[in-house]
Amino acid sequence: MSRTTDAPPGRIVILSAAVGAGHDGAANELAERLRAAGHRVERRDVLDLLPVRTGRLLAAAYHHLLTVAPAGYDRLYAATEQTGRPSPAIRGLLRAAEGRALRTLPADTALVVSTYPGASQLLGRLRRTGALAVPAVTYLTDFSVHRLWVAPGIDLHLAAHSVPAAQALARGAGRTRVCPPAVRPCFAPAGPAARRAARTRFGLPQDARLALLVAGSWGVGEVERAAAEVRGSGVAEPVVVCGRNRVLAERLRALGLGYVHGWVEDMPALMHACDVLVQNAGGLTSLEALAAGLPVVSYRCIPGHGRTNAAALDEAGLARWIREPSDLRSELADLLDTGGHAARAQRTAAARLFASGPAPEHLLADLATAPCGPQHVTTLRPAVFAPVLARPEAAPLAEPGPSVPVPQPARPAPAGRLTERPDAVPHFAPARQPGQAPPARGSFRRRTAPARPGPSRARALLVGVGIAATLLLGVAAPAATADPGGLHAFDRLLDGDGR
Repeated sequence: MSRTTDAPPGRIVILSAAVGAGHDGAANELAERLRAAGHRVERRDVLDLLPVRTGRLLAAAYHHLLTVAPAGYDRLYAATEQTGRPSPAIRGLLRAAEGRALRTLPADTALVVSTYPGASQLLGRLRRTGALAVPAVTYLTDFSVHRLWVAPGIDLHLAAHSVPAAQALARGAGRTRVCPPAVRPCFAPAGPAARRAARTRFGLPQDARLALLVAGSWGVGEVERAAAEVRGSGVAEPVVVCGRNRVLAERLRALGLGYVHGWVEDMPALMHACDVLVQNAGGLTSLEALAAGLPVVSYRCIPGHGRTNAAALDEAGLARWIREPSDLRSELADLLDTGGHAARAQRTAAARLFASGPAPEHLLADLATAPCGPQHVTTLRPAVFAPVLARPEAAPLAEPGPSVPVPQPARPAPAGRLTERPDAVPHFAPARQPGQAPPARGSFRRRTAPARPGPSRARALLVGVGIAATLLLGVAAPAATADPGGLHAFDRLLDGDGR
């Protein structure tokens, strides 16, 4: 049924995860922008939807891998990139969270947005089975796109640049749109007076060249080594932000570094005080620095997404990836020369990044308020996306048709363009029987098929073992990749979708 003109707009629910700060940071900014435009928005943490508090175990295990066993995380990242799906244990947890996820969505929900790969996997399955009858959108917070970001059933992927947009398409995404990053407006260039005030506030020297080293909210990676090498280059003095890692801050101070901070609430001011950002993960902080006019380089990146993000940022011309310590001095010197070619090229690329099309909140609002009549609920034909397509620089969206072979994209999609794979035929909900009333927007259907039988105790035990092996040791997923037949029974028990 079409929405009447006097009806309030449907609610937008954003699913994120408290895994680091980047996913929540993007979710918070999207929520703030949508609320400022008059939309009702609710936030959910997908980790809270997992059974028996296993979500917090996952976050703790992920933290453990990055800090204690980064090589294990690298193996896990590579294995899931190869298989294109979560490990059997994680899939089992996501399956167990489906009912709670549906119950937590208000009845007037018009759109669900994910800023975390696990949430996208959960929503994609709910869309494919027809349990979720409203559009689901993935907002890509990483600049590189791991295969777990792309879940079958997701209706639209929003990317900050044509580089991640092209990666999403190559990994099977259907509809993809480029839009500027959701960065808080306080991250904006500052003048000389603000720079002097910021240096005074943080106790920094007025005349020195300062390199701001960041390592995420957890303070992970080879931070001590990077800080020592930046200092040894003689080009800039390191200013290190350790996040919530107090042990790291104490170690750096013991090494004689004078400008060491823990968690910094006013990061815009600290960025205004510095001359270049040295990052190791390629997350939200990199985009915030670019918005603030601060040059960015990637150095001693953490395994997995840290390195793939660094490669993508380098490809986009937004941040040099310094792979060798011997190149550190010359690369920093080039960027610190504000009139030089490297600095000017990066400023130009950053300006294009933040002018790449309609803002993400506008695209989400258009999709949330689009009429969703009976013929659109089960298939989400392009008419639902008409308001999104009407935005400037959007490409026409073809009607879904028969599946055809799809070549890999030869080049990134142009900025601001909405693209779709020709074989992206949505099959999100089961077909209605003659005379059956269609579900209204905001309704959520459960599958009526009988549940697959299975020993719940055995499943719970296997989930626990799988989580411990996969996340704490980083070996289960690589083992599954190397010998999938060995874990076939485990996989079938936890995941019955046949993919």
